[in-house]
Amino acid sequence: MPVPLYQAKAEFFRMLGHPVRIRVLELLQDGPMPVRDLLAEIEVEPAALSQQLAVLRRSGIVTSAREGSTVVYELAGGDVAELMRAARRILTEMLAGQHALLAELREAEVPSA
Repeated sequence: MPVPLYQAKAEFFRMLGHPVRIRVLELLQDGPMPVRDLLAEIEVEPAALSQQLAVLRRSGIVTSAREGSTVVYELAGGDVAELMRAARRILTEMLAGQHALLAELREAEVPSA
């Protein structure tokens, strides 16, 4: 029996649900990067980064290629970069809405005399 689309989407978003994975995807939006550069940008132990890269690679969201002794990672497709940009836009709108609500609440405060 095939997995319903909504369940597949939930599993996809669950796979993205780790800060290191999100940071890797953000960094790879600018193009392929060797592991050493990813490590320099993300403050985690090499083993932890390796584990998160393996999850992304198994999911097919990133690909890796060996160049000599260096392993270089890149996004598997442009849709992933678009998803990251869309997430940024959505978060920006949500935070702007929260900021506007906070401003309204502050204006509505009645000073006690």
